[in-house]
Amino acid sequence: MKQIELVLNEISSLVWGPVMLTMLLGIGVYLTFGLRFFTFRKVFFAMKMLWQGRKSDKEGDITPFQALMTALSATIGTGNIAGVATAIALGGPGAVFWMWLTALFGMATKYAEAVLAVEYRETDDQGRYVGGPMYYIKNGLKGNWNWLAAAFAFFGAFAAFGIGNMVQANSVADALGSLFHIPSMYTAIVLTLLSAVVILGGIHRIAEVAASLVPIMAIAYIVCALFIIATHYQQIPQAFSLIFNSAFSATAAVGGFAGAAVWAAIRFGVARGIFSNEAGLGSAPIAHAAAKTNNPVQQGMIAMLGTFIDTILICTMTALVIIMSGAWSSGENGAALSSLAFATSLPGIGSYVVVFGLVIFAFTTILGWSYYGERCAEYLFGTQVIWPYRLLWLCAIPVGAMSKLTLVWLFADVLNGMMAIPNLIALVLLSPVIFRLTSAYLQDK
Repeated sequence: MKQIELVLNEISSLVWGPVMLTMLLGIGVYLTFGLRFFTFRKVFFAMKMLWQGRKSDKEGDITPFQALMTALSATIGTGNIAGVATAIALGGPGAVFWMWLTALFGMATKYAEAVLAVEYRETDDQGRYVGGPMYYIKNGLKGNWNWLAAAFAFFGAFAAFGIGNMVQANSVADALGSLFHIPSMYTAIVLTLLSAVVILGGIHRIAEVAASLVPIMAIAYIVCALFIIATHYQQIPQAFSLIFNSAFSATAAVGGFAGAAVWAAIRFGVARGIFSNEAGLGSAPIAHAAAKTNNPVQQGMIAMLGTFIDTILICTMTALVIIMSGAWSSGENGAALSSLAFATSLPGIGSYVVVFGLVIFAFTTILGWSYYGERCAEYLFGTQVIWPYRLLWLCAIPVGAMSKLTLVWLFADVLNGMMAIPNLIALVLLSPVIFRLTSAYLQDK
């Protein structure tokens, strides 16, 4: 078992090494320049489109608003709380700058993914709209590239059980056990039942729950963080100065913080930024393909807001609380660091904010990733696999909640990284289509 763990660790280091991080960031830069900074210029227009997208009479399964909320339900998770804290703990405050940079260029990646997802989507034999990297590889690249589409679907169907299911269930059980001493078995039962009520209803029910729960939880978390930031407003200039200075120079050892080189800030900032917003992994376009729209560019603009909301807004709130509270130099890591920061800044209720945020974020991630994994499995095996996959998904939740997941986490980490490779190849090869559709949209306008 130890040997398997060592091998998986080595593979994970290779998959998520400098080459992969450079590809993910580099393709975002390439698309941003190719689109002539379209994603920067259209943020406010995209927000208008999102508001209008609450209703739609176009062809599709869910509204454009619900599509984004479904994507966000899978994206906003432990990465926004534990992931940000890990980036700062290992890379110093400068890691936050590199998270921002990753998100800004990642908006173009997420935009491109959704544009292609809508452009090349299909309807399955049950009349549902299906799409994502496997479909835009098959229908956009065609012929000799079908193996690449199958590879993405295979990695996605199995990676979902780790990153989107068992790891999230384990986080919920651990958080509730630590704060309320609730046995993991009870957490597993309740979490499985709640998930079953939503997941067995398919994409319509997942979208309805996501459209209700995601805005509430995101706004509540941001408001709590903003309250802390407002009560420590004198430290805001110092916090931003520390972030920018640490991004380009080594962070000295302070308190329990061991110090970090510039490369560590870049590495952990980029890695955790991508882990949080998933730009380039190819997961979010699976949800956007189901949107009621006949305009790929408009859905792409709505999709890019997912990266903006996830990293620029929510991750920044977590980071500022950690830095302004001084907890970043305590030597703590992960969710424990976030909890310490909120508890220090908001005595009495701060730790509850983190735990409830973690629980709800993780629950919605389980819902969103169930849909991603199901669509990947359907691509490989047809619609007959849908109900067995859903039942297997529900069975995995209690296993994750009550088990030690070192191997599961490592295996999922590897498969999650492998998902990105087919998707990134497709984004580069199909970039002329993305640029052409965007240019045509702007000319029409």
